[in-house]
Amino acid sequence: MPAGTGCSTGLGRALAEAVLAHGHNAVVTARNPATLEDVASDFPDTALALPLDVTDRNQISSVVQQAQARFRGVDVLVNNAGYGYRSAVEEADDADIRQLFDTNVFGAVDMIKAVLPDMRANRSGTILNISSIGARISPAGSGFYSATKAALEGMSGSLQKELQPLGINATVVEPGAFRTDFAGRSLTQSATPIADYSETAGKRRKENDTMHGTQPGDPAKAAEAILAVVGSGNPPSLLVLGEDAFDAFGSVAQRQRTELDQWRDLSLSTGIED
Repeated sequence: MPAGTGCSTGLGRALAEAVLAHGHNAVVTARNPATLEDVASDFPDTALALPLDVTDRNQISSVVQQAQARFRGVDVLVNNAGYGYRSAVEEADDADIRQLFDTNVFGAVDMIKAVLPDMRANRSGTILNISSIGARISPAGSGFYSATKAALEGMSGSLQKELQPLGINATVVEPGAFRTDFAGRSLTQSATPIADYSETAGKRRKENDTMHGTQPGDPAKAAEAILAVVGSGNPPSLLVLGEDAFDAFGSVAQRQRTELDQWRDLSLSTGIED
């Protein structure tokens, strides 16, 4: 039975609908469960809609307990809850940064810790951590958002190595731009921009962003791709979604390889000589 966080809109909602349409049970969560009423009402026997703020450990425990009572546990966890934040690094408010990490990183960590005891006992399970191509390309103006996703990916890489011998898989999903409200309702930014960053971070501020509503990715197709990975029997440690993300990933990898080779001699010059 899958359990998903952040299911009210966008990719999380598309995935919840696809899971249920394929006949699976699902616990679907959002901070405001009223946004999930239509999903739950369409699948009264297989959908359980619950309130969840991933920064609230008591709510996390309650969701996992209710999942166990209704569906005998969680065999697939989708960590999708999160939001965007745009700001030059210098501009960002300390409280904003900490809230961003509490949601995008530590919320996912707490969800993972809550479901792993049962997964280990069953020697099976799948954890899907929804990241972003932003972790790879680190755009100006998205330093802290990219940092949360990079932290999530670093943790997931170690998690996969720890869990695979136990029959459990952990996969990072890196989407590109999908036609969701991520660049609208789910995007926040620093309160006071600094003029010196107007040509870098400033271009990504919401008032200057023209991407919302024109993103190339289809959330329904992304949901089907994620389901295919879960059902594959051998999920990858990293799944990139979208042509834009695939191309950007390749460009970054090539640039890093070029730079690595360019500085090879200096990198290798630091060993102790016998």
